[in-house]
This record gives sequence, C-alpha cells and structure tokens, in this order.
Amino acid sequence: MRVLGVDPGLTRCGIGVVEGSVGRPLRLVDVGVVRTSPDLPLEQRLLAIERGIESWVLRTRPDAVAVERVFSQHNVRTVMGTAQASGVALVVAARHGIRVALHTPSEVKAAVTGHGRADKDQVGAMVARLLRLDAAPKPADAADSLALAICHVWRGAAHDRLAAAAARAGGAS
Repeated sequence: MRVLGVDPGLTRCGIGVVEGSVGRPLRLVDVGVVRTSPDLPLEQRLLAIERGIESWVLRTRPDAVAVERVFSQHNVRTVMGTAQASGVALVVAARHGIRVALHTPSEVKAAVTGHGRADKDQVGAMVARLLRLDAAPKPADAADSLALAICHVWRGAAHDRLAAAAARAGGAS
C-alpha cells in the first residue's frame, strides 16, 4: 500500500509518501513541504496548497491519503487555517477517487512511538528509525506527514478492509 500523509498547515503543509504493509519493512517514497507566504491572501495560499498536493498525488499515485484530524487549539486562527488546508487535501483526494483517512495526533503518535503523548522529537526519531533514515526529515511538518502515512499503513489497512467488506455486504442485499 502506498500512502500519502498530509500534515495540514497554511504556512507549511507537510507531505510524505510511504509504501509498505503490516509486518513488512516500510519504504520512504518521498517527503517534502508545500510552503505559502503569510503575505498572500488566504485564497491564494489555499490554491498553492491545492496545486502542491495535486502535484504530489499525480507524481506518487497513492492508494490512500492520510490527513491529520484537526483538533481544538487555543488559537482559533491557527485551527481555522489548519482545517482549511485539511479540506483542500480531502478535495484533491476525492477528485482522484483516492480513499481518505483522518487520524488524530495522539493516534499517530501511539502508532509510531507506542505513546500517544510523544513529543515531536520522539516522533521524528521513530520515523527516521522505521524508514531507515540517517536523521528525521526537517521541518517537523515533513516528519509528521510521514508519521501519518506510517500510521495509516499499520492501522488504516485493517479499517479499509472492514469498510470494503461492509460495502460489499450492503451492496449484496
């Protein structure tokens, strides 16, 4: 399974692609960040993010897209921008008929480190270890996108099988 992970953000939207399956070694396909300037109008920033994610989807051809589920933060402006970038990722995936999964930050941390309250350094270190990299990708948004993809390879595959079975059962009636 090839999974494109998206750590949504308006200034830095982390994007990472991992290939693998449960019980087998993971492989890094690519990782990066789509950046936008805070000086641009919101609609231009969202358009740049859309174009960036679209480019990644076309180039890497993922089987699934894993996006961080937006959670409540103290700064409403930050959570709104994150939610808007997240929505862009969902639209791009839908346009291409790619399955989407939303994973909470604590779910991702638990999957990758074994602890739902791990810090960014611990997540980065485990991403590097799991993908056999010399160091964690920088910035942290890039490492977080890979953690999302890893989480989905390990946890989302079972969810995808259950959803497909339920759809088949519902269609058979």
